Amino acid sequence: MPIKSYIIHYEEDKKEAFVKELQKLQNCEVFPAKNHDVIVVVTETETEELDTKLYHKLLDVNGLKHLSLVSGFDTK
Repeated sequence: MPIKSYIIHYEEDKKEAFVKELQKLQNCEVFPAKNHDVIVVVTETETEELDTKLYHKLLDVNGLKHLSLVSGFDTK
């Protein structure tokens, strides 16, 4: 079961809309920073295939400026 965490930087003045879009995605939790312009997203999927699909969905969210993988591991 892949579990990964990302730090996301988004386009200026897009935080609320960006968070709403991220919250629509399944298999991830969204943690917006209160005092910085970043969002932490933690994903947990059943398979590598689902993880890859979710990763591409993250990349497709409108307003994404930068996505960094912070940590990832697979619980086999």
